[in-house]
Amino acid sequence: MNGVIQLAYFGVAVVFILGLKAMSSPVTARKGIVWAGYAMIAATLITFYTPGMQNYGLMITAIVLGGGVAWWSGRVVKMTDMPQMVAIYNGMGGGAAAAIAALEFARGGAHGVTATTLAVLGALIGSVAFSGSCIAFAKLQGIMTKAWRLPQQNLVNIVLAAVAVLLGLAIIVTETPPSAIVIAFFVVALALGVILTSPIGGADMPVVISLLNAFTGLAVGFEGYVLGNPALIVAGIVVGASGTLLTQLMAKAMNRPIKNVIFTPITGAAAGGGEAIEGSMKELSALDAASVMRYASKVVIVPGYGMAVAGAQHKVWEMAQLLEEGGVEVLFAIHPVAGRMPGHMNVLLAEAGVPYDKIFDMEEINSDFPQVDVALVIGANDVVNPVARTDKSSPIYGMPILNVDMAQNVIVVKRGQGAGYSGIENALFFRDNCRMLYGSAQQIIGEVITHVKALEV
Repeated sequence: MNGVIQLAYFGVAVVFILGLKAMSSPVTARKGIVWAGYAMIAATLITFYTPGMQNYGLMITAIVLGGGVAWWSGRVVKMTDMPQMVAIYNGMGGGAAAAIAALEFARGGAHGVTATTLAVLGALIGSVAFSGSCIAFAKLQGIMTKAWRLPQQNLVNIVLAAVAVLLGLAIIVTETPPSAIVIAFFVVALALGVILTSPIGGADMPVVISLLNAFTGLAVGFEGYVLGNPALIVAGIVVGASGTLLTQLMAKAMNRPIKNVIFTPITGAAAGGGEAIEGSMKELSALDAASVMRYASKVVIVPGYGMAVAGAQHKVWEMAQLLEEGGVEVLFAIHPVAGRMPGHMNVLLAEAGVPYDKIFDMEEINSDFPQVDVALVIGANDVVNPVARTDKSSPIYGMPILNVDMAQNVIVVKRGQGAGYSGIENALFFRDNCRMLYGSAQQIIGEVITHVKALEV
């Protein structure tokens, strides 16, 4: 019977991995999500048939409660709130892995040095992922409005990590660890997640979410070994590996090593450097914006978090369709770290019905901007700031950006004159070829649509 169970787990793992692979293509992404979801359901059901399994009532209760909450929250959450939902769900995974380890310690420890070591590693990483994800959620939700940094922050990080490792070693070498050591271990690990994440500002948030996701995957994989559950091992390792790769891609997109994200985060307080910007911001009306785009040959739209906050993606696509009906070529350009989580803008545009072949990554479209008549920037800031190319004293120097400043005309939709997540003033807004269109993206794009329709008459 045990051999059949293991074979079933293997089959489920294969389907899960194939589902993840299918998600790499927009055409097969929906099928991939369904396959991976069914694979997880099957793995859960197989667990009920594992020899020696008990407490079916508690298992069913947990599945019903957890599944119900997940279904309800997934139905009601707004697309603009998707980053914080991903953050808190990711934290739940890390917390669950840490809870598994805590139960093993309470029952007298895992069996063998290897299992105990992996249980400790899973507990440490899972606890950091849980508390760190809670802080990320609080920041994205607006509960924490400022980056909180301790004096000698990096030294505190190192000391807490060292203490956590020492307590973890004490658990490993002790056959039955005292409850005081176990409690102290978890308190320090949770505190480490809070202290690590609190100073990190919105500019680095996509990288942080991806990194915490990788932590959760590793923690789940380690605890899967402790429990002898192949499905958890495979799922955890796949999530950990993919999260690690995504973190590296995000860090590369910002040209910021991961160690800099953790130890020297970009915050408003840290963004005081940079050369003085000359010139002034120049405003234009919705009618002027409509006229410039209606009679252009090529328009590239660059969405940012401001579009997400306003929920303007549907209006933006409606405007793009009107322009295309008038003979204007309209494309969308996405920076890898636009928004507050990887792929945030892609999700919003897909929800609005924008075809995949009109959405281009930074590397695919950057060379086209000198031939673009109008670049329409909606709520983006740091990812289009040209000082990243020119000002070596700027905290974002070297970060790859969308070259919208090279377009013939640039229109920036923005609610006000504030700086971006990094706290750095955007030199693009002061360029001669740039005009500002102030207001909520939902309202302003609606006005532009009205004027475009009038121009068609």
